[in-house]
Amino acid sequence: MTTTAFITHFSKSASLKPAIGRALAFCIWMALVWTGPVQAAEVSQMRLERSEETVYLSANVRFELPPVVEDALLKGIPMFFVAEADIYRDRWYWYDKRITTATRTLRLAYQPLTRRWRLNVLSGAISVPGLRASLTQTYDNLPDAIASIQRISRWRIADAAEIEPEARHSVQFRFRLDLSQLPRPFQIGVAGQKDWAIAVEESRQLVAETIREAVPPPRDAASEASK
Repeated sequence: MTTTAFITHFSKSASLKPAIGRALAFCIWMALVWTGPVQAAEVSQMRLERSEETVYLSANVRFELPPVVEDALLKGIPMFFVAEADIYRDRWYWYDKRITTATRTLRLAYQPLTRRWRLNVLSGAISVPGLRASLTQTYDNLPDAIASIQRISRWRIADAAEIEPEARHSVQFRFRLDLSQLPRPFQIGVAGQKDWAIAVEESRQLVAETIREAVPPPRDAASEASK
């Protein structure tokens, strides 16, 4: 079944209807092959907090891990998830001005020898080989590791000094599976396949809940003297 054969039959009036039927079947088959199921993702909760020094973002991202992604993980291919947060200052006369951008990268990998899941959390994007300084966590099963990826708690996205007191600001939060970090053959194979697509975007006005940083209690004289 080739495109050339379709054109040849289409040019003959005697076989016009069969050619249209075959062409329609071909289009349906291509749609089933290339579109696949779309992976739904949503931000079920998003909260902004502000202290005297910092702006924090907390969020819960819900998604189902596609079977093809889980299969690749079990074969030893790590997956990279990226969270990004942009803060914009509203401008009535032009496009909103981007004040700052925060990025967090999460690398999930399966360890066959220990049968455990390893999650590296990096501040920023991966631009050079290696994991650099990162927070490492291990899990006994995949659901626990995915639950940790989906939960973002008090992520520092900006300094409070960057936010102008009298101006209106908004926060654009994005989360995605970063396919550009896959091995090159995989990148070619998954291009355009929606069953690999995990992505969500959410925008909110920066009406941050004011909080106070915890201050450690003062040490008494007796404890100081005992040192």
